Amino acid sequence: MPFFRGTSTQNNGARVGTITPRENKDGSTSYKAQVRVRKGNKVLHQETKTFERRQAAQIWIKQREAALSHADGLRAALQENPPVKEMIGQYVEELGKPLDRTKKMILKQISGSTLGEITAAELKSSDIVGFMRTVDVAPSTRGHYLAHLSSVITVARPAWGYPVDASVVSDARIALTRMGLVGRSKHRERRPTLDEMDRLMVAFGRIREGVPGSIPMQELAAFTIYSLRRISEICRLRWDDLDEEGSRVMVRDLKHPNTKMGNDTWVDLTPEALRIALAQPRLGDLIFPYRPLTASTAFTNTVQVLGIEDLHLNDLRHEGASRLSEMGWTIQRVAAVSGHRSWNTLKRYTHVRKVGDKYKDWNWLEVIAPLQNHAVPVS
Repeated sequence: MPFFRGTSTQNNGARVGTITPRENKDGSTSYKAQVRVRKGNKVLHQETKTFERRQAAQIWIKQREAALSHADGLRAALQENPPVKEMIGQYVEELGKPLDRTKKMILKQISGSTLGEITAAELKSSDIVGFMRTVDVAPSTRGHYLAHLSSVITVARPAWGYPVDASVVSDARIALTRMGLVGRSKHRERRPTLDEMDRLMVAFGRIREGVPGSIPMQELAAFTIYSLRRISEICRLRWDDLDEEGSRVMVRDLKHPNTKMGNDTWVDLTPEALRIALAQPRLGDLIFPYRPLTASTAFTNTVQVLGIEDLHLNDLRHEGASRLSEMGWTIQRVAAVSGHRSWNTLKRYTHVRKVGDKYKDWNWLEVIAPLQNHAVPVS
């Protein structure tokens, strides 16, 4: 079979380029170009690529031979050069601790995309920008994609020696930010009125009466306001992590921009939050042994049935922080309850007018956690 061969020799080995024509099923001819780097009888490196035209194959061989004639080019070629998906797999395997559900889902999505097929050395910021443009999520969520991809890329070269440029993610972030595809999430300012909370508590009570054993949404909604906790965190609170005397509780795997798994943090409990916690029956290790998704769904469904507009369960955390600020609590004191390490998130509460406790005469606290049963200090 005819072929083209070109051979050149330098100190770093002989480079042999060949072109082999192949007849395709449709009668056309393609050209398989191959470049090998030999040292004696040993093949140090081999590259193969197929072209539709012989001229294109010849150009590619010349380019690769020129690159491999330099020590840096050969060194780069001899390096392991896995695709992004394999780097992600190695990262997950060697991390030493389980990923949280969201990060695991995002990395899996990246691995299964065209971005996941690009090798370390060929990965460019434009590849990341192109992928991010196909992801139909909010700008703030795209920021999470970049952060999780960056956690893989930044360790790939120093830890494993892969030829990947760590700056590709930061460059992509700059471009995506200027394009408006990446940005911070907007703070929701929605707060429930006392009338809305009363209607919700009545509805939650009726559901519990009609379906014995159903999730206690009265307690969970009130605890969200008084503790400033996410529902996922509430449903992980343990009895053996509750310090009744110190009026505090350890929140395991508290959400944090850089660390989540293993980020166990002590947070203060308001008197009302401690009171509700102590009123719960001890059914096992967890104070609130319920599924977060079940609670979120129950809240959303009830809001819709009552015709309450644009109110989310997580808005009750904002309500709780606003309440404490209106009572005159400092940012430092609110942060001790919320668990925020940075006060930047809480700065918006510094301008809240100090009008007192909105829930001072809210009778639902006595309904779900009768005071006479618990010696809880008052604020």
